[in-house]
Amino acid sequence: MPGLEDLYREIILDHYRSPRNRGELESPPAQRVEGFNPLCGDEVVVTLEVTDDVVSDIKIAGTGCSISQSSASLMSAAVKGKPVPEVRGLIRTFKRMMSIHESTLPSSNGATSGDGSGSEVEMLEPEAVDVDALGELAALQGVVKFPVRIKCATLSWNTLAQGLDETESSIA
Repeated sequence: MPGLEDLYREIILDHYRSPRNRGELESPPAQRVEGFNPLCGDEVVVTLEVTDDVVSDIKIAGTGCSISQSSASLMSAAVKGKPVPEVRGLIRTFKRMMSIHESTLPSSNGATSGDGSGSEVEMLEPEAVDVDALGELAALQGVVKFPVRIKCATLSWNTLAQGLDETESSIA
């Protein structure tokens, strides 16, 4: 599926070059959370407002590689205006997609990857992820082929989860 890979590459580059929801909300009232990946230097700042259990506004800032910054942009567009339980479900789904073993991904010829040795190794079946339901977020699924980049893709998602946790604990 070279055409699909090209489309995904374009989506990632578009979000990197023209990030959505860029900036910071005034804190307070917004919750401000910083995420940092010491392995590569990626930094992300997520500021969010939760009103009536809905992520009513979200802004992202930071610096880093195209994967971390486009993932933050895609994330902010995907969660803005959504109820917190739905956002938490999306976080889980995205992180599950980022943890799928490369051998379960379709290759460009439609077959699944393997080690080519012909030996059968019993692996635990990963939980299925409906990639189609993720929309543009599916553009990041190829990152799992490069394990060192998974932390880049999940940085903003982990930071968002921390922000939601801190928002809920400040309300309680």
